[in-house]
Amino acid sequence: MTARFKDLCIDATDHQALADWWCTAIGYVRRDAPAGDEGENTVPIHDPGGEGPLIWVNHVTEAKTVKNRMHLDVWGSVAELLALGATLVRAQEADIEWSVMADPEGNEFCVFTPVS
Repeated sequence: MTARFKDLCIDATDHQALADWWCTAIGYVRRDAPAGDEGENTVPIHDPGGEGPLIWVNHVTEAKTVKNRMHLDVWGSVAELLALGATLVRAQEADIEWSVMADPEGNEFCVFTPVS
């Protein structure tokens, strides 16, 4: 094995606010920041049930300018995510089984209707 998945990272100009947004959107909670950082550069968030990956929301100075080459897929409600401040990039249609959305910083993610 050459590599093994460790964590997921999301860049943000306002990493504190975006960490809170993702916590609300997917039910994650903040984890203690690494010693010596105290959230100045990164905010780790995690699934309190221990099932999802650790996500690091990292502070960057530059705004997002191009489409993500990698993104999150989530089960959820487009309407509820819109109410939280996400934007709809492309609605689910006959040719795709998901909607493409963007978080408040413009990072794209796909939303699939939960299976009943």
